[in-house]
Amino acid sequence: MNILFMGTPDFAVVSLNALAKAGHNISAVVTMPDKPRGRGHKMVHTPVYDAAETLGARIFTPENLKRENFEVTLNQINPDVIVVVAYGHILPEYVLNFPKYGCINVHASLLPRYRGAAPIQRSIIDGETVTGVTTMFMEKGLDTGDMLMKTSVNITEEDNFETLHDKLADAGADLICKTLDAILNGTCIPEKQDDSLSDYAHMITKETCLIDWNKDARDIFNLVRGLYPVPKAFTNYGTKQMKILSCRVVSDKSDSTPGTIFKVGASSFFVACANNTSVEVTAIQPEGKKMMSVSDYLKGNSIEPNSMLK
Repeated sequence: MNILFMGTPDFAVVSLNALAKAGHNISAVVTMPDKPRGRGHKMVHTPVYDAAETLGARIFTPENLKRENFEVTLNQINPDVIVVVAYGHILPEYVLNFPKYGCINVHASLLPRYRGAAPIQRSIIDGETVTGVTTMFMEKGLDTGDMLMKTSVNITEEDNFETLHDKLADAGADLICKTLDAILNGTCIPEKQDDSLSDYAHMITKETCLIDWNKDARDIFNLVRGLYPVPKAFTNYGTKQMKILSCRVVSDKSDSTPGTIFKVGASSFFVACANNTSVEVTAIQPEGKKMMSVSDYLKGNSIEPNSMLK
């Protein structure tokens, strides 16, 4: 069958390449338009654009999917199925209804849990130990369509947004290939979602990234790793912002006010959190500086014991 692939970031590239490697006919690729990047504001292709170019696929970059702008292109491609992986635009109803085998989305959670924009980050921030990927038929609702196939992925203590993103990208690539095979051989049985079990993975905002030291150490540990390497959790040290890149929950107890740096070592510092818990911070990014270990920071700077992070 002819596949129209719609996607934008690195997460989608893994699925695109897997489909091509498996021998599926990718008739065209739709991705977001070029955007200015870096200090020079140079226009840069999306990761999916670059991958599609390498594969020799036809590439389309519509500004939007309004019928008057995209319908001619859609008829020209005439796909049997549309595969959507982190595309970035909501698909209008005429697109959803166009292909014979429907529009299939690869979503980075075990639906109906974590519908929405940030399922990978939110699963870590919430302290989950298992997540996964779901393929589903798309409909007008946000991530509410019938589920096709699922696969689970464990979240370890060492995982952060980057490592879990890569695990789920690989799992999603494998799953979309299996899903298309199952649809073709008639063994794929759609399953309706139980809306009573759903929740929503809200977008990550600046407010999400501000560390609340009045929370338990494990909550702060999960926030830090859920937001690394982007956009990074942060706090305020004096009048400057400090991003916290790496920390761990430690057994050191402190009756200090949450946010107090109660101990400074040669390569880390310890911060009091709620419920007499604490974290050891090992890597930071001071305002206007590059990312660095605390040990490197302390070679030219000082962190005062009993100072406050807010």
